[in-house]
Parts: sequence; structure tokens; C-alpha cells
Amino acid sequence: MRILILRHADPDYAVDGLTPQGQKEAKLLAAYLASHVTNISAFYVSPLGRAQKTLAAISPFYPETPIMVCDWLHEFRGAMHDLPNRPGVAAPSCWDLWPKTMAENPELYSPEHWRDCSFMKEHSINVLSEYDKVVTEFDKILALHGYQRNGNVYSVTHSNHDVIAFVCHYGVSSVLLSRLMNCSPYSLWENICLLPSSLTEFVSEERLEGIAHFRALQIGSTAHLTIGGENPSFAARFCECFNDDTRH
Repeated sequence: MRILILRHADPDYAVDGLTPQGQKEAKLLAAYLASHVTNISAFYVSPLGRAQKTLAAISPFYPETPIMVCDWLHEFRGAMHDLPNRPGVAAPSCWDLWPKTMAENPELYSPEHWRDCSFMKEHSINVLSEYDKVVTEFDKILALHGYQRNGNVYSVTHSNHDVIAFVCHYGVSSVLLSRLMNCSPYSLWENICLLPSSLTEFVSEERLEGIAHFRALQIGSTAHLTIGGENPSFAARFCECFNDDTRH
């Protein structure tokens, strides 16, 4: 089975929609998928408008594919409080930490200890409960399609070549990746950038009968933009150099 994780195209957060650039990106992504993926068994989409409008560009190419709106694919709701070096910021998203903070709390990168480290106990508002909710619902979907979570692998109840697609957001996409890769979400939140309209693809490998795990074929691909002659949007990135006139 293949899993596609699609980030919404360039967002207009003020109206929870897409910018004109985002509309171009969504169309290019739709055309790319249509030429490379013959069938998609199911779409699972966030209820937020920017994800809905991105899927609206894609779904006409797959008129028989069911669409399920999932509230748990809403942008990840985990937040923090009283962060060091962030005075005046009441409750930033849990992935918006200074690199200095990560360096001072390396246990956040640990697959075994990120959940119960002192930093999480002191600053997390609802990160753990939201994380557990998302991965539980994600595992239910995979089980529905034949792959039952069993420790760090999946028991195969129905081996198949289906393709399922999740259309959602950066923060929650990183949670899905952390589940598939058995790592701390902070390893992804702080070290990868899934650009608007990017495509991430995992495929199951069943080298022993009845036991599967998932491997990434591509993470955050923007090949569709390159083909269409468009540069990726800057959203989700921060300044490359400190003196740059871009988002800090």
C-alpha cells in the first residue's frame, strides 16, 4: 500500500483559503498526481478551508474516490506556554521552538523520552493528548486498509497495492511521519520543512509474510512546481540568514 501526504497549497490564513499562488500550486499538484497516480482509493482531508480547496483541485481527476473529512487532520492543536526566550508569546505552536531551546533540551529528539522529559512536563499544554489522538485515528485508517499497528511494525490483515491520500497541514503531517518512522515528532517539526503543496509518499514493505513497515520514497517533493515553472512558496520557512528581510 502507498500513503500520500499532501500539504495544502500556499495559504491565505486570513480567509482560510489559498492565495493566487496557492491556486496555481494546487492545479499543478493535481495535474502531477493525475499523470503519475492512476487510482486513489480514498482521500482523508482536514476540515480547514486551505486543505479543502487544495483537494478541490485534485478530486475532479478521481471522481470515484470517496472523500472523508477528518477533524483530527485539522492543523495540530498542540501548544506550549512559558517558553524560555519567548516572553510575550502566550501559546506558540509546539513546533515553533528556537533552535537554542532544542539544543538545550536534546531529549526532545529521543523516540523513548520526548514524551516524559522535564521540558514537556513544564511547558506542554496539550501536546501529548493531541499527539495520541492523531496517531490513534491514523492507525485506525491504516487498519481499515489492511495494516494493523503492532508495536513498531504493522500486522498485515489484507495485503494490497491501494493508494490512500491525506490532505492536511505541516504540523499534523509531521506527526503522521513520526508515527510511520517511529521517531519523536520534534525530529521532524524542527528539522524538515514540508513546503506548501508538497508531496510525501510512503510505501509498505512486507519482506516477511504478514509483517510490514513503511518507507519513504519522497518527503516534501515539489517536483510538480518545477515541472510547471513555479518556485515553491516561502510559507513554513524562516529567514535563511539573520539579516534577510524574511520571516524571523
